[in-house]
Amino acid sequence: MEHKRIAILLTCIWAIVAILPLFFGSTHFIMHILIMCLIWSVVASCWDLIMGFAGIFSFGQVAFFVIGAYSSAIVSARFGIPPIFAVFIAGGIAAIFGILVGLPCLKLKGAYIALVTFAVHMILEPVLKGDIGKALGTGGSRGILTIAPMNIFGYTFSSSNPVPYFYLILLVAIICSAIIFLVIRSHWGTAFLALKDSEEFATCLGVSAFKYKLMVFALTSFLTGMIGGFYAHYVSMLSTRMLGIDLFVTLMVVLVIGGVGKFPGAIIGAFITIALNEILSPIGAYRPIIMGAMVVILVLVLPDGIVGLVEKIFSKKKHRFTH
Repeated sequence: MEHKRIAILLTCIWAIVAILPLFFGSTHFIMHILIMCLIWSVVASCWDLIMGFAGIFSFGQVAFFVIGAYSSAIVSARFGIPPIFAVFIAGGIAAIFGILVGLPCLKLKGAYIALVTFAVHMILEPVLKGDIGKALGTGGSRGILTIAPMNIFGYTFSSSNPVPYFYLILLVAIICSAIIFLVIRSHWGTAFLALKDSEEFATCLGVSAFKYKLMVFALTSFLTGMIGGFYAHYVSMLSTRMLGIDLFVTLMVVLVIGGVGKFPGAIIGAFITIALNEILSPIGAYRPIIMGAMVVILVLVLPDGIVGLVEKIFSKKKHRFTH
């Protein structure tokens, strides 16, 4: 999709989202769903950047989100740092982990990167529950039960009044999507696509695979960790249940519905999937099974997602008008 169309689509999406509290502001359950949609739209967009544009099959995005959430909660509680600053520190911590994970992945390709990053995801839960996690302040298997709410200029945000928190997260989501958009349209984005299409050819042209892959690991980890911090201060409690397969599958559905490498499809996919996930919550254990089945069906029916389908429709209409 052309950069101008992406900018227009992004503007339309956020304009529509911004007016939703006018209709649903008094319904706390719907506002909670909308806030979760915003949070996961950032996580999914970061995952789309690293996988859809840079071509790096990383499965560590949920792990970086959890690292950011726990880091912000611990930094805020232990050192008395205001939550608004703690979330950025958490993003920095997640970025450091992203770079540490990215370094060995630079020598690997395809499925091997997926295995290494998913291994990080798998290892994180026992670490958080174990003695190391307890020493750091993760609360072990119990988790962290009390996290300070977000406070800015003396105003304390509360989940009991979700509208102000909605607009705070909306602002963060808009900034994150703008950063991702600027990266895509910059020479970084060109380099990512070149490395994705043919790494050997791109290297011959002087594109440094080491430099750009490490950049995308650091950037996506930072943004994911930061939004993880906002999540922690919103829900006010954390547990390692977030590392379960349920959330992982949900994020995969988000990407498939939106379209991998079809930014801002991940944002659209997040609003559809998270809302659907909440509707299916009463069926309990069957929910991940249904979501997993949706991934398989959607890959077959809509391989390029909703945005890919829209692109095809527009290209067909354009072809008719030109002929």
